[in-house]
Amino acid sequence: MNIKEIWKAANPKGHLLTAISFLIPIVCGAGFIIAIGMALGGTAQNALVPGNFDLWQALATMGGKALGLLPVVIACGISGSIAGKPGIAPGFVVGLAANSISAGFIGGMIGGYLSGYIALAIIKNVKVPNWARGLMPTLIVPFFASISSGLIMIYIIGTPIGIFTDGLTSFLRSMSTSSNLIVGAIIGALCIVDFGGPINKTCFAFVLTLQAQGVNEPITALQLVNTATPIGFGFAYFVGKLLRKNIYNDKEVETLKSAVPMGIVNIVEGSIPIVMNDIIRGIAAAAIGGAAGGAVTMVYGADATVPFGGVLMLPTMSHPMAGIMALLVNIFVTGVVYAVIKKNVSCEVIEDDEEEEDINLDDIKIN
Repeated sequence: MNIKEIWKAANPKGHLLTAISFLIPIVCGAGFIIAIGMALGGTAQNALVPGNFDLWQALATMGGKALGLLPVVIACGISGSIAGKPGIAPGFVVGLAANSISAGFIGGMIGGYLSGYIALAIIKNVKVPNWARGLMPTLIVPFFASISSGLIMIYIIGTPIGIFTDGLTSFLRSMSTSSNLIVGAIIGALCIVDFGGPINKTCFAFVLTLQAQGVNEPITALQLVNTATPIGFGFAYFVGKLLRKNIYNDKEVETLKSAVPMGIVNIVEGSIPIVMNDIIRGIAAAAIGGAAGGAVTMVYGADATVPFGGVLMLPTMSHPMAGIMALLVNIFVTGVVYAVIKKNVSCEVIEDDEEEEDINLDDIKIN
């Protein structure tokens, strides 16, 4: 097998996307918990001492602890995707090892691949007597894959990964205003072009890695774009009226009534039915608006400390006005661009009323 065939068989991208699909609900749940807690005055604590905390501190602490285990979650997801259930325990162990040696989210991802492929190699190549086959998925594979991948993480790859992530963090923090503008525009455009699909998830993994190192602006840019885009399509309705254009049919207007509230809480998928009716113009407007919003986020330093929550992210920022500005710019640009480039449509939904031609059975003979 050549390198291309080996890469295809290993399917690293597919395993990463599978892991992220497990990761996102945890990020959403924990993100909302910590966002609500911090918005109402709570702060995350190292430990909750009975009688010395209130509800908001409890919420902020629960959410913070959950988000702190994201390297473990991504490692479990990747390893489990590669090796199935026998890969979950090795992923858990190597994720904890990555956390303990400060290898962070990148360490969790690499550790997930490491433990998963080790577990898969054991499953495929280690032969045991018939009486021990039942121990393979519950003891033999988890034990040997866990101990080998964990020790490799701690003694071999963990420290270089930590040095790399620290260097990447220092580089991003030292960027100039023009560099921040470019990076923000790229993140904003890329994360929205497939409305929550593989490109969005890949961007999410990258910016979540940066947030794990204390660089909050990139993930804030992504999440604000996800929040603003559905609202921008709603704003386009009013811009279209000002331009004396009818850009939505009645069915799309009804879709907007749910898509906009979903966008407010950072769920971008509600706008997909709108975009699917005019894919090129919809993606173009979203990408241009996302680039503008992402650039504003990075340049002015909107830095939410939570990776999800929509408008609930704003109170967690050190510069909430920067977040509000980024949202408004994104909404305005998306709405104006879409209203301008969109063609007039009929308010009524055109249904396909053509009836299928009746099948003539007269010529069929049965012998």
